[in-house]
Amino acid sequence: MGFLTGKYALVTGGTRGIGRAIVEQLLDEGASVAICGRDAKSTLQAVAELRAKGQAIGIACDVADPAAVAQLFRFTAENFPGLDILVNNAGLGVFRPAGELTVEEWRKVIDTNLNGVFYCSREAMPLMKRRGGGYMINISSLAGKNPFAGGAAYNASKFGLNGFSEAMMLDHRHDNIRVSYIMPGSVSTEFGSGGGADWKIASEDIAAIVLSLLRMPERTLVSRVEVRPSKPPRK
Repeated sequence: MGFLTGKYALVTGGTRGIGRAIVEQLLDEGASVAICGRDAKSTLQAVAELRAKGQAIGIACDVADPAAVAQLFRFTAENFPGLDILVNNAGLGVFRPAGELTVEEWRKVIDTNLNGVFYCSREAMPLMKRRGGGYMINISSLAGKNPFAGGAAYNASKFGLNGFSEAMMLDHRHDNIRVSYIMPGSVSTEFGSGGGADWKIASEDIAAIVLSLLRMPERTLVSRVEVRPSKPPRK
């Protein structure tokens, strides 16, 4: 029996990469987990595979759409008695010079990486309050403090996410809702270029950090975690 037995979690972008690793480790520790992905077929396939580890449910949801997010949380509330953990992991990046970004590209990145976190957090809040509290963990990026050429939309979304996370933590700490954000550097996923490089952070390592945050006593909050590869290539 894991330390999360009897707890209920929702992980956005839980079908692959960092999100999938987080879901697997939550299930290993006894949590029941709801997931979403943008594609219905891949979401259902991931749920079928994850059920070998424990209670997993999921539906397709584009977190950039507040109506779809509301549906996701209705689905979760219909299947779980409450919500204790929310991991806002869904994200995307469009990387090109600011002057070359289209309005649609800019909006999609901001709507997914920043607005989507707000939509999900807002829906989760009443479900957590009914449980006496909860924990929200937002997957940000070192790009949220280190701008880089070609990263205008992505940088803006992650800088905003960091500020939103800290403000939400201050707003709701006395509701027994803890808020943390994790800022990984290069992670070995299909998200960026060069996925699979052995010097990069593994998705499982980010998942282990999520679990370590959840293990912290309720009196203590690690509000921000910065994560880097130990030995990136020499420049």
